[in-house]
Amino acid sequence: MDLLNCIKEAGIVGCGGAGFPTHVKYSGGGVEYLIINGAECEPLLRTDRYIMKHLGERVVSAAEAVQELLGAAQCRIALKKTYTEEIKALEKVLKAKNSRVELAKMDSFYPAGDEQTMVYEVTGRVVPPAGIPLDVGCVVSNVATMLGISDAMEGKPFTEKYLTVTGEVRNPSVLHVPVGTSFEACIALAGGAKKSRYFIVSGGPMMGARMTMEEAKNAVVTKTTSGILVLSEDCAIARKTQISLQHMFNRARSACIQCRYCTDMCPRHLLGHPLKPNLIMRKLAMAGDVSKVLDDRDIQNAALCCECGVCEEFACPMGLQPKRVNQVIKGALRKAGIRYHREESVWAADKNRDGRKIPASRVAVRVGVASWYDLKIDTLKEGTPERVEIPVSMHIGAPSEPVVQAGDRVQAGQLIAKIPEGAMGANIHASISGRVVSVGQRIIIERAG
Repeated sequence: MDLLNCIKEAGIVGCGGAGFPTHVKYSGGGVEYLIINGAECEPLLRTDRYIMKHLGERVVSAAEAVQELLGAAQCRIALKKTYTEEIKALEKVLKAKNSRVELAKMDSFYPAGDEQTMVYEVTGRVVPPAGIPLDVGCVVSNVATMLGISDAMEGKPFTEKYLTVTGEVRNPSVLHVPVGTSFEACIALAGGAKKSRYFIVSGGPMMGARMTMEEAKNAVVTKTTSGILVLSEDCAIARKTQISLQHMFNRARSACIQCRYCTDMCPRHLLGHPLKPNLIMRKLAMAGDVSKVLDDRDIQNAALCCECGVCEEFACPMGLQPKRVNQVIKGALRKAGIRYHREESVWAADKNRDGRKIPASRVAVRVGVASWYDLKIDTLKEGTPERVEIPVSMHIGAPSEPVVQAGDRVQAGQLIAKIPEGAMGANIHASISGRVVSVGQRIIIERAG
């Protein structure tokens, strides 16, 4: 089987973002640069760093195979120059393999791992507004995606996930667990929570999904889960999450001082994109209702927001939430069927961009997680749950169609849900051997006795 079909059959999706099916991403053609994203820019996460340090040979082998598949002239693993141990480990692998893969050592800033930011850092090319890296001859894939491809090359489907569990837990760790493992089980593997009540972020503190302790009881590890942060129930992140939409809009109307910091520090604006959060805040304040301003060009530019959180967590001196405002506008634009139309232009990065890069350590302080920023996490713990709940939709595209029924016996690695005919999606496989308990939005499997 050729590599592209191997990736498709294995159900590989992007591990560094929303879970775009990898076989679709690699079918675009016209690739000059294959960039492997190892920046892991979110504070506290250590998953990709563990993979690069301990599993670098598999990452490099997969990167070489994908480079050949895409016909890319260059392949670079992009990571922060402060990742000294990871750089040393990868350089040893590259030398031993006499590999053409190179390292691109980036400054330690946030959001270095954003793929459009990374394309500019590695190649000097600006991805156009509402565009994708392929528009400038680049494909970006996460190091964990490479690890999945390495497994697929050996005939193993995507059924297990590496992730970081840190924060208010007794033993912050990198875990290796089956897809569908509960968050509760993951927290237990990390020694359990230090507090009886806590708040959870799935992913990093800047862009991760936020949930209460009760909501987290129903959460499970998916193909895109990169980390679980256990935080105090009254932490700054939790308090901001509790602000109602109406109160947020009221504060935006009354307190925005038009300082422009949200715009001047916006990573997309610094790449030359016409995104200006301060104008969005002002026009929304004047209109008082999102639905009244959807035809406004500045409002429509909210579609360009990458939701990194720099504007509200770092830039705004008034404690406002431009990112959340942009999220609301983006939802309203989708509901109204208004798609972003890019004007023809030559896009160039702002000349002040380098001076406005935000050190990752300062981001950690602002968001309230500095206590764990310098924590060294190099311990791997394996999880073997008795039960997994595997969502049929954990990727961009159509939900997968179950091919098993309640009562069926399955083996780990067996196909349990397939890509719908004619749709974009990803195959899903059993992550443990056992009996299928139920089939719905999740396929629940209990380990065989």
